[in-house]
Amino acid sequence: MIKPLRIGLVGLGKIARDQHLPSIASLDGVELVAIASRNAALEGVANFKSLEEMLRLERDLDAVVLCQPPSVRFDDAKRALVAGKHVFLEKPPGATVSEVQILADLAESAHVTLFAGWHSRFGAAIPAAKSWLRDHEVTTIQINWKEDIRQWHPGQTWILDRGGFGVFDPGINALSILTELVGETLRVIEATLHIPANCHAPIAADVHLTTAKNIKIAAAFDFRQTGPQLWDINIEAGNERLQLRDGGHKLIINDIAQAVTPKSEYPEMYRHFLSLIRSSKSDVDVAPLKVVESIFSQGRSVRIEQFEF
Repeated sequence: MIKPLRIGLVGLGKIARDQHLPSIASLDGVELVAIASRNAALEGVANFKSLEEMLRLERDLDAVVLCQPPSVRFDDAKRALVAGKHVFLEKPPGATVSEVQILADLAESAHVTLFAGWHSRFGAAIPAAKSWLRDHEVTTIQINWKEDIRQWHPGQTWILDRGGFGVFDPGINALSILTELVGETLRVIEATLHIPANCHAPIAADVHLTTAKNIKIAAAFDFRQTGPQLWDINIEAGNERLQLRDGGHKLIINDIAQAVTPKSEYPEMYRHFLSLIRSSKSDVDVAPLKVVESIFSQGRSVRIEQFEF
């Protein structure tokens, strides 16, 4: 009988409760044994105030899953890797590309697995969309990624603070799908970042990109969406069109809905994490993060009215 992977979860916020906890509970081969959180606790497992305390006292820990904001994640990721633990990073995997590359080097030297978990790449329609793109010459792509920050991130003001990524906290999900589908380096042509007067990170952004094959990409990101939430990518190739809806879970080709096998992103990520560990590999793609860094460095910032949660 294979021993289950003993996991410690760091950060017990909304994403951990909504996605990680039920995913771990649903899978064979993984066992949640500890939580590290400054302000929360979970019944039935060991609870600690910090990862440092968890690593010191939870001797049989195999892996660590980090769900804190990216601006504070690097030190804990480094600490876990140096301690010889496999590490699963929530998206975005770090505040900067260089941080993540340092972690990848540490994982290699420590002979442990590092996994940057781009959950939207595990959407049900992504494999079929990739297959379609292999047979078509894409000319234009339009992204509309618009959601209500008050609904999905209630009280999480850190997202609009310095280092919080702003609208690119969800928007990087679209970019993770885009980079997976296109498979090319993306070049930022222009970007406008709309930043509330009382915030440091953009609440909305309009971005234009291109590729070496001259695919024209336009993307609209907005954290102020009310009514229907939009996580759509529309792709044109001559007279044919592919549409990804619902963040990569629904597929429409030439206006005809396609059958896809339903699946849940987070359990799929945990299965992938297990597979990586068993094969002594890592999966640390920073392509989406590179695009966001380019947008922030080249974009034009526009101050708009204050935003209140």
